[in-house]
Amino acid sequence: MTLVAGVDSSTQSCKVVIRDAETGALVREGRAPHPDGTEVHPDAWWSALDQALEQAGGLADVAAASVAAQQHGMVCLDAGGQVVRPALLWNDTRSAQAALDLIAELGGEAAWAEAIGSVPVASFTVTKLRWLAEHEPAAADRTAAVCLPHDWLTWRLGGAADLSALVTDRGDASGTGYWSPATNQYRMDLLKRAFGREPLLPRVLGPAGRAGSLPNGAALGPGTGDNAAAALGVGIRPGDVVVSIGTSGTVFTVADKPTADASGYVAGFADATGRYLPLVCTLNAARVLDAAAAMLRVDHAELSRLALSAPPGADGLVLVPYLEGERTPNRPLATGAVHGLTLRTATPAHLARAAVEGMLCALADGLDALTAQGVTVTRVALVGGGARSEAVRRIAPAVFGCPVLVPPPGEYVADGAARQAAWVALGGDEPPEWTLGPEETYEADPVPAIRERYAAARDHVVSRR
Repeated sequence: MTLVAGVDSSTQSCKVVIRDAETGALVREGRAPHPDGTEVHPDAWWSALDQALEQAGGLADVAAASVAAQQHGMVCLDAGGQVVRPALLWNDTRSAQAALDLIAELGGEAAWAEAIGSVPVASFTVTKLRWLAEHEPAAADRTAAVCLPHDWLTWRLGGAADLSALVTDRGDASGTGYWSPATNQYRMDLLKRAFGREPLLPRVLGPAGRAGSLPNGAALGPGTGDNAAAALGVGIRPGDVVVSIGTSGTVFTVADKPTADASGYVAGFADATGRYLPLVCTLNAARVLDAAAAMLRVDHAELSRLALSAPPGADGLVLVPYLEGERTPNRPLATGAVHGLTLRTATPAHLARAAVEGMLCALADGLDALTAQGVTVTRVALVGGGARSEAVRRIAPAVFGCPVLVPPPGEYVADGAARQAAWVALGGDEPPEWTLGPEETYEADPVPAIRERYAAARDHVVSRR
């Protein structure tokens, strides 16, 4: 049996899976937590990876390994390879003004969409580099190279010889704001515009390129960003749309042609197979459920039961879930809001239902944005931690207006990284076909009024000062 390892270094934790390269069968796994916050020193990721690997039985017997990680995070290294400052994560919104400035300087949203397929928001690395140059010039001056979380972990696993050994892939590079999926090239002019100069960037490998070797001689795959890895893990093809409910909410598909949405709703990313990954991302997803459970002082199972005990539409109660600001639509300073509160709707069941429906309505807006870009939708797959909620599974078809498929629970990002590692180990033009378990289908009558009420409420939010 040829074994491969996949790593998911997410916002909240590090997960490792060891799988059979040919069949995808799970052999063993491990996990370890990450610290909270929107900036984290990369050493914390390395420590968590070490713990997760130990729990998973190590890498001594694997033929290949790949790392997937949260996108966009800014990791700055000095000339000696030392971390200059804690990494700013994708969900750090302090660079919101930098994003607006960069958009204006280049000539507007359409100019950015044409240049990189996306309109930068505070999540993108390019905006964080502008913030660093403006607010921490000493740290900016020390920065000799800039990479992403998965780049840095891959580099460390390969021995961290020198900065020239840094590599990345198309999927993660496409979220920086200075690499174009359409041309497969860095836009050094955009990097210089943001940062004032051109630090070293990782070399971009092909989908099954070799990034280096582990101490046992096993191959290191190129790795990728979390969403591109999830697409590999679920095994989606053009026409499939994945709605992922994790720390962030994402709606994405695999396409044969690049997209360029000047509205900024759809990010025109690349995937991990040589194709493209048009994607909509919301900042608020599973944590909306966490917040609702905390407010009601119940666990997630009881939150689900309460939500399903209320009628569709929650008798008009609407929750707009901008609890951490929002990325799509681009409202980094927005706050959440509850509308339609009456004596009738002032119950735990109504609030639970409104929280689930509000989160799903925000994701349904993302589905609409994809179809507006010409994406063909043949089926929707629901994944992520939030998809484990029975209420989410049963309410989603009513909100999305179509049946929803739920694959078996799994670590799809780590699984995607493992599938990439298997591709590197086994060779071939495409990653190996894996069948990881049966899907469940959920259906419900569409309830258009849910989204209509949400649309009427979503713009009436208050911004933090």
